[in-house]
Amino acid sequence: MDEQFRGGAVEDVLAEHAGLERQLADPALHADPAAARRVGKRFAELAPVMTTYGKLVSAREDLAAARELVVDDPAFADEVVELERQVAELDAALTDLLAPRDPHDGEDVVLEAKSGEGGEESALFAADLVRMYVRYAERRGWKVEILDATPSDLGGYKDATLSIKSRDAVRDGVWSRLKFEGGVHRVQRVPVTESQGRVHTSAAGVLIYPEPDDTEVVQIDETDLRIDVYRSSGKGGQGVNTTDSAVRITHLPTGIVVTCQNERSQLQNKARAMQVLAARLQALADEQAEADAAAGRASQVRTVDRSERIRTYNFPENRITDHRIGFKAHNLDAVLGGELDALLDALATADKQARLAAE
Repeated sequence: MDEQFRGGAVEDVLAEHAGLERQLADPALHADPAAARRVGKRFAELAPVMTTYGKLVSAREDLAAARELVVDDPAFADEVVELERQVAELDAALTDLLAPRDPHDGEDVVLEAKSGEGGEESALFAADLVRMYVRYAERRGWKVEILDATPSDLGGYKDATLSIKSRDAVRDGVWSRLKFEGGVHRVQRVPVTESQGRVHTSAAGVLIYPEPDDTEVVQIDETDLRIDVYRSSGKGGQGVNTTDSAVRITHLPTGIVVTCQNERSQLQNKARAMQVLAARLQALADEQAEADAAAGRASQVRTVDRSERIRTYNFPENRITDHRIGFKAHNLDAVLGGELDALLDALATADKQARLAAE
C-alpha cells in the first residue's frame, strides 16, 4: 500500500477513534440504545488498528534508541536486528488492517439450509450442514437461534433458518467467517434409504446474508407484503402451538418468502420474519451492487451466482473439496463436527488476494 495513502488512512482512523471515544463518554448517547450500540460496534472494529498502530509507534521509538546506542556499544546490535524484525511485522500487520475490506465483516448473519436434489437424503444432508454450522458457532462462542425449520419424515430438514450472532462487538464477526458458505453443497454417500449399498449424489443449498442491526434495517413498504398466518408444525406433544401463530411473509416485488414459527406469539414471529426479510432484501441490493462493480473482473472467489456448486462432501473417501479454490482435505468427519477453520482460512486468503489484485 502506498505510504502516503496509508499515512492518511491512519490519521483518519485516529481522528475517528478519538471522536467515538468522546461520544461513548457522553451520557446523552446512552439514552439512545441503538445509537450507543452502533458507536460501540464501530469503536470495537477500530480497536485492532489502534492496538497495532500503538505497538508500531513504540517499536519504532525503541529501534531509533537502539540504533543510537549501538554506535557506542556494539552489544546492542542484536537488539537492533530484533527490533527491525518487530517493526517490519507490525508494519505489515497495520497495512493489512488498513487494506480494503468487506464492510459487512463485523455483522451477524442469517443462514438458510434447504434440501434440493435427492429427496429424503438431501433433507438429511441439509440437517448435517445445519449441525456443522451450529457446532462451529459453538467453537467460536457465538449464539445460534433457529428461527424456522420444516422437518422431513426421517429427521432431516426440508429447510431451516438460523440466526448466528457474535456475543460481542468485534471487527471480524460472523459474516467475516461464514460469508463464503452460500451456494450448492453436494454430498456423495450411501443413503440410509439405499438397500444395496450404492453411493448416491445429492445436494442441499445454503443461503447466507448479513443481518442488519436495528439502525440499518431497510425500509419495507407494507403494501408490498402479503402476510399469512397458520398453525405451527412440529413432531407433536406439548411443544406444538395450538393457535395460528406461525407467520409467512411474501415480498411481492421480489417473490421472496420468509416464514417464522418458533416464537410463542404471532406478533413475535412477524417481527422476526420482518428482520429476516430485511436482511434478504439488503443482501439482494448488495449483490446487485457487487455484480455491477465486478462486471469485467476475470474471476471472483465469492460469486454472486448462488446456484453454483461450491463444495463436495465425499463420505467414502472422507474427503471435502471446495471447487472455487481447489481446496481438498481428508478430514470430512472433523469438518462436519465443526472444525471449519482451515477451510475458511483458505477461502479468506483467496478472497484477500482477489481484492488486492482488483485494487
